[in-house]
Amino acid sequence: MIFAASLEEALSAATDALAAASVDTPRLDAELLLAEASGTDRARLASDPDAGLSPAAGRVFGDMVRRRVRREPVAYILGRKAFRHIDVGVDPRVLIPRPETELLVEVALELGPRSVLDVGTGSGAVALAAADELGDASVTATDASAPALDVARANAARLGLAERVTLRHDSVPERERFDVALANLPYVREDEWPGLAPEITRYEPREALVAGPTGLEAIAEVLPRIDANAVAVEVGAGQAAEVVPLARAAGFGRVEARRDLAGIERVVIGRR
Repeated sequence: MIFAASLEEALSAATDALAAASVDTPRLDAELLLAEASGTDRARLASDPDAGLSPAAGRVFGDMVRRRVRREPVAYILGRKAFRHIDVGVDPRVLIPRPETELLVEVALELGPRSVLDVGTGSGAVALAAADELGDASVTATDASAPALDVARANAARLGLAERVTLRHDSVPERERFDVALANLPYVREDEWPGLAPEITRYEPREALVAGPTGLEAIAEVLPRIDANAVAVEVGAGQAAEVVPLARAAGFGRVEARRDLAGIERVVIGRR
């Protein structure tokens, strides 16, 4: 339990506890958790810091803070993550969608496809955001993980997009051509895994992140199997130079790398 008479006292105590646990953004995380526990929003936390915190909300908040101290990601604690214009449900069966992955959807919007394939859909974030923003486009989403597809299916139903997005327990559909294929595949090298943040190594699914010794194994395996007019593949920092020739070898003659907001070449785009 958080023993605090006011929202600000609860925030202060939680921020100190999270900072001591080496959490990168202790105040922000405390605000997000307190807003959820108290059934309010961050704006009220700022505008009415002296408001009281009920014992019930204090117990919920205390449990959330203890989980975050153990470095469980905020998104798993809240059970959701904002992505583009939608919120997707997330839990340890799927990766937490990253802001840089939104670039895949931006590329799809630029290309204006009528049919979209999302390979390695996980929570369904990319496929569902594409369906949400592309209007009449048909979207097919695949994943090799049946538990991940369960999460994606629940998200599609909750967002009212189940009839717009076809989910398949598969890697790449055969004998089907798409206008554009989007892919967020594992691209972490095996030797990188131990050095990643505890939020990742303790909680997120390793198989959705680690590709193999080079980090390029999944991309190299999937690219030649994609039958689409264009493809956009998310890559790790420094990998674009190696993925560009892989895309050309897969038949995509015009290839470019697109930078994310941090200036990293994050998405390799190929066109036939």
